[in-house]
Amino acid sequence: MAEVTTSVQIVLSQHCNGDASQRLFGGQLMAWIDVIGAVAARRYTHTAVTTVCVDNLNFLRPAHLNDILVQEAKVTWTGNTSLEVRVDSFVEKEEGRELINRAYLVFVAIGDDERPVRIPEYMPETPEEEEEYSAAVERKIIRMQR
Repeated sequence: MAEVTTSVQIVLSQHCNGDASQRLFGGQLMAWIDVIGAVAARRYTHTAVTTVCVDNLNFLRPAHLNDILVQEAKVTWTGNTSLEVRVDSFVEKEEGRELINRAYLVFVAIGDDERPVRIPEYMPETPEEEEEYSAAVERKIIRMQR
């Protein structure tokens, strides 16, 4: 089963839009997504990584001032030197977690010389991981057609 990297934030005033809504600024969430995605990628590859693209980013619901934001990241696919990481962002409520964002990012592993390096192959183990892996392959095909 793929290792899950977890991060927790409290939405503070400096993270919010500059209006009365007190909603989390989307750019702040995107920055947190990139960081946790890179941590998951680095843990998997055991080397530095660089973000190649954010393949898909869906804002489903807002987060607000003082919300507890939980993020989970895990590898969903690997190539020779690149890998895809899914990042789910949740607002933690008393009754459970509410998914507010799902993002897929692609990273390339790089060596000390700043050139791509080979990474271990990811092998899905559960039906959910197999489904994610197949969807990642489809996203890669679409990216290659652009």
